[in-house]
Amino acid sequence: MRIANTVSDSIVDGPGLRFTVFTQGCPHGCPGCHNPETHDPAGGREASLEELAERMLANPLTDGVTLSGGEPFLQAAECAALARIAREKGLNVWTYTGYTYEKLLAEGDPARLELLAATDVLVDGPFWLAEKSYDALFRGSRNQRLIDVPKSRAAGRAVAWTRRDTLSHFTVPES
Repeated sequence: MRIANTVSDSIVDGPGLRFTVFTQGCPHGCPGCHNPETHDPAGGREASLEELAERMLANPLTDGVTLSGGEPFLQAAECAALARIAREKGLNVWTYTGYTYEKLLAEGDPARLELLAATDVLVDGPFWLAEKSYDALFRGSRNQRLIDVPKSRAAGRAVAWTRRDTLSHFTVPES
């Protein structure tokens, strides 16, 4: 996989402590992008799935993995493989994309659909500088959506993820 960088302890790329992979290569060219160094598909470095999985699983406090960019869907098969490993180990998966959920579905690309299937929350849509907001939870601009992918697949339409969804994995003992 071609990556720009990784962060082992992110708290801004989704809820909890996250291992974030910044993929290399992006066709969107969003004005004001905060990761312009990830746009060139020939930039960055090669990283093996084994290396990334080992680093992802090194910290027992990690709650999830975030696939960011660049554009993860340009390397959908590789990102899907990493996402499957994360989910097998009990980690949740967030994927950031400049594409919309509906466009990814309509394309019908098997590798991209595989990455969607391995994603818990999709942050979709291009970054719009005019909609930039520091108050947009886990997003750079207000136009971007937080999509609960499993609920969306079941409903046949995009279903919004909300912060309270992060509490669904906690159980309260009965009294």
